[in-house]
Amino acid sequence: MTDVTHLEAAADDRSSLSERDRAVLEFERRWWAHAGAKEEAIRSEFSLSVTQYYQVLGSLLESHAAVEFDPMLVTRLRRLRATREHDRSSRAWIAPGAR
Repeated sequence: MTDVTHLEAAADDRSSLSERDRAVLEFERRWWAHAGAKEEAIRSEFSLSVTQYYQVLGSLLESHAAVEFDPMLVTRLRRLRATREHDRSSRAWIAPGAR
């Protein structure tokens, strides 16, 4: 692929993100600046439930277009997600009444 073709492909990937997708990524980049809980900010800014928001974010983290848009952010969020998944899976499960 030539440099020009590669740049055009990268521009197409960025443009394949919807306005909402870009807003979600930008929100994740700056959410700590919001006063109050993140959940409140999600509801007021996106009119989505927290569950719906995290479903959208999860899909974005698998998107090549999101990586093209902000590679450092997506990599950081993927790493955080993997850490949380590992922590959840490594917790010992004790059956009720087993103690």
